[in-house]
Amino acid sequence: MAPRRRAPEPITVLTPELFDRLKERTEGTLVNLIKQNKDTRYACESPAFSCFRSALSAHGHPGDEVQDDMLLESYRTSIPLTTYDSYEPFVNKFFDPNCKESDVKDMFSPGLPYFIATSSATAGKTAKFFPKYRHAEGGSYKSVDSNANPTSDTGGKNCIVYSLNYQQLIDVQNEDGDAVKKIPVTIMSAGSIRMQNNIDVEKDPHILHLTAPRASSPMAVCFIRHYRSFLLMHVLFALAEPKLENITTLFGTVFVDMLRYMEEEWDALLDSIETGKIPDWEGINHVLHYLEPKFPPRPERAAYLRTIGKANQEVGWIVRIWPTLKVVVGIASGVFSAVIPKMRHYLGPDVQMRSLGFTASEAYIGTVYDPSNLNLFKVASDDVIEYLDVLKEENTEGVMSAWQVESGQRYEIVLTTRDGLWKYRMGDVIEIAGFDPEDGAPIVRYVERRNVGLRLGRALASEKQLADAIFAAQDALGPIIEFTVVVDDRVMPPRLGYLVEVQGELGPDADEAPAQVLLNLGMSNVNIKDSVEIRAMGPPTVRIVRPGTFRDYRQRKIEATGGSAGQTKVPVVIWDTATQEWMFEQVEREVGILHGF
Repeated sequence: MAPRRRAPEPITVLTPELFDRLKERTEGTLVNLIKQNKDTRYACESPAFSCFRSALSAHGHPGDEVQDDMLLESYRTSIPLTTYDSYEPFVNKFFDPNCKESDVKDMFSPGLPYFIATSSATAGKTAKFFPKYRHAEGGSYKSVDSNANPTSDTGGKNCIVYSLNYQQLIDVQNEDGDAVKKIPVTIMSAGSIRMQNNIDVEKDPHILHLTAPRASSPMAVCFIRHYRSFLLMHVLFALAEPKLENITTLFGTVFVDMLRYMEEEWDALLDSIETGKIPDWEGINHVLHYLEPKFPPRPERAAYLRTIGKANQEVGWIVRIWPTLKVVVGIASGVFSAVIPKMRHYLGPDVQMRSLGFTASEAYIGTVYDPSNLNLFKVASDDVIEYLDVLKEENTEGVMSAWQVESGQRYEIVLTTRDGLWKYRMGDVIEIAGFDPEDGAPIVRYVERRNVGLRLGRALASEKQLADAIFAAQDALGPIIEFTVVVDDRVMPPRLGYLVEVQGELGPDADEAPAQVLLNLGMSNVNIKDSVEIRAMGPPTVRIVRPGTFRDYRQRKIEATGGSAGQTKVPVVIWDTATQEWMFEQVEREVGILHGF
């Protein structure tokens, strides 16, 4: 793995030359997107585009070529901000029992989609679906960013933890009922890996026999649905490999889940490596005969691992297992940053942690800008990303182009993509960290989901405020691995309730945590500080759940939804009653308990 040049410090203001270059590049991309998708079914039939269609008609007769400046003017003045409600009726046509090509072709972009990405439905709501098309200039999602996802160039192996499963197949038929195309419905990472590597679902029987170059796991592992078995199988093949250099997961939480499963099954894993017999884990029978020939006995490797032992309390234990390990990749920004101390405990000071990038089901937002910074991204240029000022009215007048944003300011991301999203409100809030001095692209930090939080009286605590408040109590509680928030209505009036998993033993001052959380919330939100109602409620409650609770939540969610391993996230606020009750069953202790609880 060749050393990388350090990223230059972002500049705070665009130079005139960079301003012009960024404007020209962005507008050129936007014009191409408009020309590509203005005649699609969605753009031609959606009520949201009636003014846009009228504007285009005013510039010429149907079929006439509209000048680029007129396309841009029509886009800016006549297309409103959109949400998923506008797309859903058109997406649903793909899920008709008898999906006809004539009904779905050219729906959002020319042709038929390669796959349909499904969101993780983190907040417990219904999943959203986004058709993804193969474009002449490449895929719509950069699953491999060399800054974020390095591969060994010195002969070492890479443990790349990804899934190729799908929730369902959509069979598109012609008018005679003959199959035209099979479209998998899957998570964005799985679909993008398939598209970039030409892994059509019809090729799966062949793919099951293969192992990617320098990968530690055979491809068959990617078809295991059971979350625990999926991660254990990846770690089994990785443990058997002494020259592992890189581990790549979608989220840092997945990396930690994998290693905690490894701790639990340590002896069984080593016995398996010694004998070459794969354990009888749940949900692997359909791929076992593909895996067994690729897993010979390695008694010397097993003996070496036994000399190390399960030293999971030792900082940097993982580097003793894999002395050549250099990089671990996983998203750990925003609320997911809670997992960083646990990752660092496993890895020690010398293994680099990198983000995978700024990814979403809707689009690929940004590449890793500085590999040493887990929350700094360079905005991608394949699609058009605009910025809705969070301090202005939530309409098109508050939308700014890339060359108009200001360093230090926060914006909600608005997407116009090759896959047919138009001025789509993504809901993610970013902060402009500056601009790339080489090409002027905005450099951003992820902040939070917009309008996602919890209302206390008349004060709304945002996602970031909720996260920052519990992180501020780590001196009392100890390092926090993960958390979520509920409305605690065990006594009236209801109050904010945290469910927290900590690393190791609770700190001796753990009972001070609720007061520290309330103090921090008041510092970040003046409405909370000044609220008589919140003072009457008292400080938030903090309940400590057993180790592994959030890992088990992910497994439950995957099994309940039939989703693919790797994408499921724990929401900052849980509203689903059944999930809340399950979480309450995992509580081991409550800190700072008040009378009456």
